[in-house]
Amino acid sequence: MKVDDHAGSGPRSPRPSGHQGGDRDDVLFGHDVSGWGWFAMSAGMIAFWALIIAAAAVLLLRNLSRAAEPTPSPAAPSPEQPLAEWFARGDIDEEDYRRRLHAPQATGPHNIP
Repeated sequence: MKVDDHAGSGPRSPRPSGHQGGDRDDVLFGHDVSGWGWFAMSAGMIAFWALIIAAAAVLLLRNLSRAAEPTPSPAAPSPEQPLAEWFARGDIDEEDYRRRLHAPQATGPHNIP
């Protein structure tokens, strides 16, 4: 039995002369992979890493944008709120409460009793 010479092409199992391929060794050693096979593998690898990098970028940007948002400060009380509190505590009577409640806003702030 004569063995084919595979000089310079890497380690391979010895094959009898006249071997036509088609066995498992051809697939394992990269034979029978056409140009389209290499293209599909390359495109798949590029798409995989692009997806991983895009997901990492989205997560990073989302976390950075949350940290940059200012925390909401408590809303300033409306002019009616302190007035209602004064009335509830008894600091002002009902007549004064109604008068101040219906006073035009243009007159400016009222004095606290």
